[in-house]
Amino acid sequence: MWVSKHLLQIALLSLFSLPAVFISSISAQVPKELALQTLQSGVKDKDARTRAVAIRCLGLVPGDQTAERLVAESLQDPIIEVRIAAASSLGKMDARGSIPALKEALKDKNVGVILAAAGSLRLLGDPSSYLVYYAVLTGERKSGEGLLAEEKTMLSDPKKMAQIGFEQGIGFVPFAGIGLGAIKALTPDDESPVRAAAAIALATDPDPKSGEALVSAVKDKSWLVRAAALDAIARRNDPTLIPKIVLAVNDDRPEVKYTAAAAIYRLSTTNGPK
Repeated sequence: MWVSKHLLQIALLSLFSLPAVFISSISAQVPKELALQTLQSGVKDKDARTRAVAIRCLGLVPGDQTAERLVAESLQDPIIEVRIAAASSLGKMDARGSIPALKEALKDKNVGVILAAAGSLRLLGDPSSYLVYYAVLTGERKSGEGLLAEEKTMLSDPKKMAQIGFEQGIGFVPFAGIGLGAIKALTPDDESPVRAAAAIALATDPDPKSGEALVSAVKDKSWLVRAAALDAIARRNDPTLIPKIVLAVNDDRPEVKYTAAAAIYRLSTTNGPK
């Protein structure tokens, strides 16, 4: 046992004595492979909620064919929440190659999936989305056909529409386009949502101190703050932060774990702050 520990210590000392360029190469390549494997595992997980979380987190990775394929394939998932996550993420990923699949998703039997697909198509500049918004506004299709009975029921149910908006608007963490009151409902305290919102705001602050603050927040006791910090770090496009967030892929919360994986994957392919 002593020999094993001694050898481990020698190995670690050897690692720290390696040239900085070599260590940088390790941190840039190995974490990317780990991140992709983690995301692939999440997308194929038996638990539908885990699949949905991983797919939403992949929305952080634009312009990547592998990520786009993983999400687009999930449009065929048997679980509604997973299909909604996939339809919503493709727009954030600027996945123009998935426009035909999103158009097909407009035929989904669930209105939530249809609205998520429409939202992504609008982000991608495809006019097909307006067909859906027209139906929502008027209760009829542009072709003059009436909506199906279940579609009318759902569109006329304020609570159901609010739920759909909630699912699409916030994804896996409540930041985008939702009131503070709704955010508070997800957490046992009043502080976490405010701090999470502050973390997101720091994503566009070029001051390195903000980057340091976000890295510290990755270890916060609140999963909401941890996920928000990782989301913001991903959007900072600073690959030097990769080694500081690698351990987050072991987080117990799927929201944090898969956000970390997506952040590492994105930062591994970026050229630096834009």
